[in-house]
Amino acid sequence: MPDILTVTLNPALDMSTSVGHVRPQDKLRCALPDLDPGGGGTNVARAIRLLGGHAKAFVALAGYRGQQFAGLLAEEGVETVPFHIEGETRLSLAVSDTTTHEQYRFVMPGPRWTPEDAFRALEAIADHTPRGGYVVLSGSQPPGVPVHFPTQLAAAVEELGAKLVLDTSGAPLRALLAAGSARQHVLRLDRAESEELAGRPLPEIADVAGFAHDLVARGVAEVVVLALGEKGSLLARDRHCWHAQTRPVPVKSKVGAGDSFVGAFTLALSRGETWETALATGVAAASAAVMSDATALCLPGDVARLAGTVEVVPV
Repeated sequence: MPDILTVTLNPALDMSTSVGHVRPQDKLRCALPDLDPGGGGTNVARAIRLLGGHAKAFVALAGYRGQQFAGLLAEEGVETVPFHIEGETRLSLAVSDTTTHEQYRFVMPGPRWTPEDAFRALEAIADHTPRGGYVVLSGSQPPGVPVHFPTQLAAAVEELGAKLVLDTSGAPLRALLAAGSARQHVLRLDRAESEELAGRPLPEIADVAGFAHDLVARGVAEVVVLALGEKGSLLARDRHCWHAQTRPVPVKSKVGAGDSFVGAFTLALSRGETWETALATGVAAASAAVMSDATALCLPGDVARLAGTVEVVPV
């Protein structure tokens, strides 16, 4: 069994294309689209495969688009655990304006879950959890899934001797602050999510570090990683804190940067690397991803080159 299981409750069939100029009213004739299996955990598993690792992808699939999704993952060689639900897997559309170089992203809703669906999912994930390995829950939650699903999963994963890496947002993220919630092994947030959770701006690295340490001290997670966009990422655990950043890179698309980080970071941890090395590898993968077109993830060659430019400093 692979050492990493990724979990995607709300996958999206990602369609990306481009057009000379995005404008209202006119019929816009776009370039031939690319179609990719997307959604947080799915992209994490794909990034891990690109980087020479192996992760099993637990994916909730529905309807005709769910069949397409499974076929695309099979073509890429990603081992999949399908979890079937009613409805239709959602569609995500990214359109790049080749004149302004701006990208427009349209995300459709996914199927609504029942409480029974969520319970079945917890049981199914437990059946495939790698003992002593890592479970990565990444991406949005479908409507109907309880906000405390991540903490319920954290408790189940811990019972099985594995560790949960969580990358979520919105109400499920805010619910992590509730007293008595199970603690995640690693919690990753982007800057906007961090400031929303903190209830205040975090303009300086010292502010970010203070907030990350506060989350660790409150028992929300053993390790907190805060993404800072072009300024890299920061990791806090116990009394330690590190900031990592690559040299500046040309930005083509920010889609998949966070998932590339989580994939590279978790793969490094599963291989026994130190926290500093895992952070540096994740930052290199995130920077590599923004250099790629549309919904493409990090390319191994770019990750290897950028890894040599990462500066990791104590904060």
